[in-house]
Amino acid sequence: MYKHSKVVQLAHGERSYHIFYQLCAGAPSALRDKLKLKGASEYNFLNQSNSLVIHNVDDAKKFHMLVKALNTAGISERDQEHAFQMVAAVLWLGNITFQAIGNGNNVEVVQCEAVINAASLMGCSANDLMLALSTRKIQAGKDKVVKSLTMQQAIDIRDAMAKFIYANLFDWIVDKINRSLAMGKEKTGRSINILDIYGFESFEKNSFEQFCINYANERLQQHCYRHLFKLEQEEYELDGIDWTKVDFQDNQECLDLFEKKPIGIISLLDEESNFDKATDLAFANKLKQHLKANPCYRGDREEFGIRHYAGEVIYDTSGFLNKNRDTVHPDTIQLLSSSSEDLLKLFASSFANQSKKTASSIHIEISDFQKQTVATKFKDVLFKLMQQLESTAPHFICCIKPNNKQVPGMYNNDLVFEQLRSYSLLEVVRISRSGYPTRMTHQEFCLRYGVLLPEDHERKDPLSMSVSILRKFDILPEMYRVGYTKLYFRVGQIVVLEEVRKQVLQGTLEVQKCYSGPHTPRHFHELKGVVIILQSFVRGEIARRQYKDSLESKQKDANKENDELLVAVLQIQSAIRCWLAQRHLNQLQKSKKLIQDRPKPAKKTTEVKQDLPAEILPSVVEDLERRVLVAEATLEEKEKENAALKEQVNQLESRWSDYEVRMRSMEEMWQKQMASLQASLVSAKKSLGVDNSAGHPGKPEGSPSPCGYESEDTTTTMGTRTPGGSTPIEYASNGVDFGGIREINGGLCVVNYLSREFELRKQNFDDEAMAISQLKSGQLQSTSPAEDFRRLRHKFDKWKKDYKARLKETKSKVHKLGYSETEKTRRNWWGKKSKR
Repeated sequence: MYKHSKVVQLAHGERSYHIFYQLCAGAPSALRDKLKLKGASEYNFLNQSNSLVIHNVDDAKKFHMLVKALNTAGISERDQEHAFQMVAAVLWLGNITFQAIGNGNNVEVVQCEAVINAASLMGCSANDLMLALSTRKIQAGKDKVVKSLTMQQAIDIRDAMAKFIYANLFDWIVDKINRSLAMGKEKTGRSINILDIYGFESFEKNSFEQFCINYANERLQQHCYRHLFKLEQEEYELDGIDWTKVDFQDNQECLDLFEKKPIGIISLLDEESNFDKATDLAFANKLKQHLKANPCYRGDREEFGIRHYAGEVIYDTSGFLNKNRDTVHPDTIQLLSSSSEDLLKLFASSFANQSKKTASSIHIEISDFQKQTVATKFKDVLFKLMQQLESTAPHFICCIKPNNKQVPGMYNNDLVFEQLRSYSLLEVVRISRSGYPTRMTHQEFCLRYGVLLPEDHERKDPLSMSVSILRKFDILPEMYRVGYTKLYFRVGQIVVLEEVRKQVLQGTLEVQKCYSGPHTPRHFHELKGVVIILQSFVRGEIARRQYKDSLESKQKDANKENDELLVAVLQIQSAIRCWLAQRHLNQLQKSKKLIQDRPKPAKKTTEVKQDLPAEILPSVVEDLERRVLVAEATLEEKEKENAALKEQVNQLESRWSDYEVRMRSMEEMWQKQMASLQASLVSAKKSLGVDNSAGHPGKPEGSPSPCGYESEDTTTTMGTRTPGGSTPIEYASNGVDFGGIREINGGLCVVNYLSREFELRKQNFDDEAMAISQLKSGQLQSTSPAEDFRRLRHKFDKWKKDYKARLKETKSKVHKLGYSETEKTRRNWWGKKSKR
């Protein structure tokens, strides 16, 4: 976990992970073009340490070996390509740079080749990647506020994204390899585990990585001390054994310096890492301020020292905060979740699920869990490891470093002695020599070595028998101790008892062999005879059961076959009887019909025709049966067609009822309009009659009009229009103007004609609709009632439109005529007044 910082930050002369250099050097041309790969020196994550190659190491050859190993592990080429794509994405992320916006501290991403390539490899748009690296969404109530980041914040988010992708890729590959190597059951009852970690590290410049490694070594060293010193001596004291306590150097104070809350190094480091404006110098000063009283701590301006069990180590605080910040912002997880690459989606979902699971188990918020730093996560993982180790029976192997130059054949006495002293190996040897490594309970010892006592020895409790065994074989009292529940032996003492026990058991076997030799053949033959008798009884019983089962099975099969045969015979008989009855009935019906149809001929003719039905009977029967089938099929089709027609009729009746309602409403409206027009004409006619009676006193009031507008031709002429409007017909006779009278009479004729036309058309449409609706009862036949009804509706709409236009025109004329008569009356009145 702490090694993830090696992806983004390297020490001088140190290379990053080998896969980066091997991919750049050995990738095939097709893969290189797809991943837009360049040389290792072109990537910022790799060229910062000025160490790109290793002497006598071919990275291209190593890459081919890696691909071969992945194939052997069962990882498909598609998965390998996706893995290499993620590695290339990490490299291109390191080449993304930022520039300041205006005069402020905020920055934006520089649009360059690295942004485009990284976004393409990550399966997202370049704009989304730039926003995720340079901005942060903050929840403010129900709204979200987008905040621009500073230069350091943007770099931290970029590095955190790169470390997150690489770390999850590493875990994914490990899981793939474990699955391919899995053998049957995933978990067994017992297991042997080997824990191999880095040894204690102390270099000229020690940073965050050495801090984590040495912290883990301190914790494991305490575990070793606990089992070799504490638990060993506590067991002696609890079991009542006289024991001279061996002193050893306990490292609990050093562990408290790391882990103590709230002023331990890890707690203070997390506190500074979560503060955006914190610096490494401020962190060093804070350590010096709070931890100067601890005897294992020594502080300086930009560094601090810790007195470990193996010696003092000076740590440089530069880079501590950046390496400890492994916070993955929710915006980063959201970006990876929306990616088109399945691997990144898997990484994001796994992180979200782990956050929910861990947060729910320890009752913290998910956002707080995501803010945990590398040091805190490393401490949690280390505690889980220690819990697993406590449930095992450990064996410790201590590796000694012969020299610091990493060359073979060189032995540095001072360095080796310092390591022996640091690991307290001298105390371990002392407690092992004075201790009792072999221990057994009283019951176990008595059960195992009780055979060494004579048979006539008095059998007492396990402790008394155990002491008797030890005294019999002259085990010195200083070589063992008797505790309350166990017997404790020094090194090599139990070997004597094991050797004697082995001899006794071998002698017992020899005696048994000599005794059982003569009796074994006889016993074998007796046993063989008994076995044969038992086998014969068993075989006989099995054969009888099989025979009985066979008889029952055959009887069941025979009964089943007889039942099936009987059913078949009955069905055949029934079919034959039915056919004979039908044939006899058809013959009788045919004969009866022939007899009824034939005329009364002579006697000879009758005799000839009586023989005819018997000759043509089979063909006639077949023809009748065929016709019956055809008739039944036709009847079924007609019934279906009738049902469909009934459905159509119901639909048409429903639609026709709607149209009737509409026609009634329109009829009422038109009748009202006709009544209005007639009233207007009557009033106009009355006014005209008054004028005529005043101008022609000799003409009676009810005399007919000189204009015969009752004819159809005249009505048609009245309806004709000119471009200038309607042209009235004027008649001048003896100085009298009859044009107004004729126009009024013509308007009345048109109104009467329109009324008669409405009544006739109404009757016609009613008759046609009634004819269509009578299809249900079968009074009329039509191939398509729906089509007839549609044509009728079209015809009705066309007539309605035309009739409405003519009615409107007539109404306009009537109003004009009334207005013109009023004007004429006024002019005539004015003229008469002028003449006077």
